Amino acid sequence: MSFIKFAILATLGESIGLRIKSGVYNHKGFGIFPRAIVWGILGLGIKMSFVIFSVGMPAFINYMGIENAVEMFKGDLSWGKVFIAFCVSTSMNLIFAPVFMTLHKITDTHIINNGGTLKGFFSPIKFKEIFPSLNWSVQWDFVFKRTIPFFWIPAHTITFCLPEEWQILFAALLGVVLGILLSIAAIMGQKK
Repeated sequence: MSFIKFAILATLGESIGLRIKSGVYNHKGFGIFPRAIVWGILGLGIKMSFVIFSVGMPAFINYMGIENAVEMFKGDLSWGKVFIAFCVSTSMNLIFAPVFMTLHKITDTHIINNGGTLKGFFSPIKFKEIFPSLNWSVQWDFVFKRTIPFFWIPAHTITFCLPEEWQILFAALLGVVLGILLSIAAIMGQKK
């Protein structure tokens, strides 16, 4: 289900972002189907990271001396649960997110470089060429330094306070929101 939720909702977010930037939801070379496949696979990775960090971080907090951290995190909404959700979100976004975001940028570049076609998408990704050509100034200064602390950590703190059955759906909806925010930021950046 994570694959399907992200494939649909996060790709929708990218299409809405494209609409904001260029006035259309899809265009030649955008690669809506390859993007949906990538988002589906990324959705599985996100689900995996949710499981790893939402189990591991409460156990680590318990190990560090906060008794009942695991039970607090599984329990009803409380300040303790919010604190643990913040710790889960922070650790996930500082350890997993930068690698995830870089891989996502590489796959987006691969899709664009191959004309947005499914055939091009299934060609080998030229990591050796794409990696050094990424705009590391934007990746570091905006994506890592701004979206992680000011968007993703707070947003995923809320995510981890939700019941488990709603977490992946909420995370996929965050992809829609982020697509819109990034498009607005791109437009504002062009006006400067």
